[in-house]
Amino acid sequence: MQRPFIEALLDSPLLADGALGTYFYEKGVALGTNTDLLNISDPDLVYSVHEEYIRAGSQLIETNTFGANRFRLGHLGRKLSVREINQAGAAVARKAAGKDIFVAGSMGPTGVDFPLDLEELTESDIEAAFREQAEALLDGGVDLLILETFTHLDELLVAIRTVRKMDAGIPIVAQMVFPSRGKTAHGLDALYCADMAIQEGCNCFGTNCGRGVKAMLEAIEHLSSIRDRVPLSAFPNAGIPEVMDCRMVYSTPPSYMAEKVVEMVRHGVRLIGGCCGTTPAHIHEFKKRLHLRAKKARIVAVSSVREKEEAKEQKGYGPGGLLSALEKDRLPVFVELDPPPHLKIDGVLEGAGALKEAGADCITLAENPLAVLRADNLSIAHLIKKKYEIETVIHLTGRDRNVLGLQTQVMGAHLLGIRGILAVTGDPASSSDQPGVSGVFDLNSFGLVKMISGFNQGKNLAGRDMKDRTDFSIGVAFSFRPNNPDLQLRRLEKKASLGAHFVMTQPIFDASSIEKMMELTSHLDLLILPGLFPLISARNAEFLHNELPGITIPEEIRKRLRRFEKVEDQRKEGIDIVRDLIEQTAPFVDGLYLISPLNKWEVPVALLKDIRSSGWKGSGRLKALCKGE
Repeated sequence: MQRPFIEALLDSPLLADGALGTYFYEKGVALGTNTDLLNISDPDLVYSVHEEYIRAGSQLIETNTFGANRFRLGHLGRKLSVREINQAGAAVARKAAGKDIFVAGSMGPTGVDFPLDLEELTESDIEAAFREQAEALLDGGVDLLILETFTHLDELLVAIRTVRKMDAGIPIVAQMVFPSRGKTAHGLDALYCADMAIQEGCNCFGTNCGRGVKAMLEAIEHLSSIRDRVPLSAFPNAGIPEVMDCRMVYSTPPSYMAEKVVEMVRHGVRLIGGCCGTTPAHIHEFKKRLHLRAKKARIVAVSSVREKEEAKEQKGYGPGGLLSALEKDRLPVFVELDPPPHLKIDGVLEGAGALKEAGADCITLAENPLAVLRADNLSIAHLIKKKYEIETVIHLTGRDRNVLGLQTQVMGAHLLGIRGILAVTGDPASSSDQPGVSGVFDLNSFGLVKMISGFNQGKNLAGRDMKDRTDFSIGVAFSFRPNNPDLQLRRLEKKASLGAHFVMTQPIFDASSIEKMMELTSHLDLLILPGLFPLISARNAEFLHNELPGITIPEEIRKRLRRFEKVEDQRKEGIDIVRDLIEQTAPFVDGLYLISPLNKWEVPVALLKDIRSSGWKGSGRLKALCKGE
């Protein structure tokens, strides 16, 4: 016979399951499908996933009912009732669990905006939705309820209150999203949220989803002071997702997550599972850790005469104003500065001036990287260019604006004299530190390149004459994967054919990978700038390697950092690693893209001085691209 859930939880940590929705998509369910409906349309698939998690080691599985409330299901216009979908989800989970596995009824937010607009909806309406779902799950025989992924404390408290009125004894696990520094996107402290939830009657409090394992560990460390009041729970995502071919890809490996999970248990977590991007492989690795206490790739290039001519025509006229303005007889160096998350920009301006003096050719400015709110990059780019007469590149994402807003931003950049734009899809809005953020994505990176190239030819997206032509050098991002380069190279070829002029890569940490990348891209008329990032600590290296998509740091590099105990020594070693990379690659690369660690511009200033004193000229491709413009 199964012991009561709370008794089992207090006795030893319990291992829950991982993601359902993202795992269904991985198994071939069409992206955008309402996965709650699979309880009715494909119960065998749902059952098989439950079984996979149980075989991997899950002692608790969740019902496939996260969004099965009247508000989220209402827009589907289906005749199936909320009760029917939830009871079906409970039945499938109960069947898979048998007698030895706990079944938790999963309930997510209603999807209604908070604070409530009392003219449209009242708290009673929200209570009714939670009551309807909870009744169906309880009648379906769940052992407990998990209220998860809540971003608004007010809504979570309504949910707990509603359930507690219905059943005084049912265990309630309450979980909120704390994306940064142990706070909600609305700025509420995790300890305050926990205290309020406990007062309403939850038996276990914790966090799920969010911005990767490191951010969750930070929240758990913050919550550890209440570990004697209630057990804690943690269900981390498998890192920050990357958009690839219209799918969300999570790259954090199970082994790295398992290390962090062990740390969470040490801080008082008793219920451990996985959220978005986790799979049975992650759960299996959690179980193991918790119980322990090159040949050149063949690339198909644009080959036909017709395609080459079309690509040439699409590019417009010349390499654009930014590349044309750069000095041709020295190695081009771009340096990235992040706009600040506040209105004080003196530090960024000071850094830009120091970088210009040290020999930077261009300052690049990201647009709300990781969907974290920062000052407007176009405004700062204009101020930098005006004050220091140095070229600037603004990053433009498809996440934050619709087609109308994107075209307005491009026109604004032209009017302010900006001559470089990096076109990127943008990080998912789900990782934002701001409430209620949703990604727009009218255009991805391909669409942005095509749109900007159209402006270079004097046409907007509707094909209308703009009465002038812009002269942008169009940049694109590139994530080079030495062990499997084909997909990303095909994507880069497409961007080149749409009108791109230069490339800024994700950070690369070994010279052989840079050399291989330069060889594989030599057929493209693009200026390739390898990204170089001075690592600031061994911990920083592990985080980047395991949690940020597209970044791979060789084990030998991470070992070099781990040799030193002090962080300051690790930081010095990180800078020396980049110095070595520059010395090995500067003679043959088209240029360099230096990324300021934590916006500490003093680091690239020192590297720039070395570069300019050495007199490196690079591959000379810039001169070739600009010849005869």
